[in-house]
Amino acid sequence: MRVLVVDDEPALRESLRRGLVAGGWAVDTAGDGEAALEMAAGEEYDVVVLDIMMPRRNGYEVVREMRRREIWTPVLMLTAKDGEYDEADAFDLGADDYLVKPFSFVVLEARLRALVRRGAPERPAVFSAGDLVVDPAAREVRRGGTRITVTAREYAVLEYLIRHRGQVVSKAQILRAVWDPAYDGDDNIVEVYIGYLRRKIDAPFKARSIETVRGQGYRLVDAEAG
Repeated sequence: MRVLVVDDEPALRESLRRGLVAGGWAVDTAGDGEAALEMAAGEEYDVVVLDIMMPRRNGYEVVREMRRREIWTPVLMLTAKDGEYDEADAFDLGADDYLVKPFSFVVLEARLRALVRRGAPERPAVFSAGDLVVDPAAREVRRGGTRITVTAREYAVLEYLIRHRGQVVSKAQILRAVWDPAYDGDDNIVEVYIGYLRRKIDAPFKARSIETVRGQGYRLVDAEAG
């Protein structure tokens, strides 16, 4: 298995390299984000270990650019920063796992093996359908060059739909994904929010992104502003 280790601390980088080589990994290393991006784009790796705080490009920028270029190699991010928002940012930008320094090497290697087993499915940092764009990290919705203001609940429904672009999803599926598990109200609340979204992301642009599939649910499709 081949791994790219990226960290600007030479001692830690070398320690990780030696430990992984001893464990049977083939290891390449990089000391900054720009070099890491070039290597990730030019070589095939089973997994990338990526520090967040680095010169030239930080880890957030590297993983986001990897996903933008459709490089789906699993990424485990390392950081000395310990905070739930840092972790959320990493996942929103396309990372697959996260470890805070100092960490156990045994745990690191176990997580790397788990990522390799999982493989490299597509998981873009920004989702699009036609000229409709949903950016989870920024919590932004845009149609073409126009930013669209939505509520938190509207955003959650739209993100679920665009993550399942082209698939029919039922009201029950949307309820489970977006509403509190204890919600026991009418499932027509989903229909209400679909209406809100259509009035914001479709009607002003003469587009039809959200289709109703009678008796089954809804489907978000590629559509351009008219």
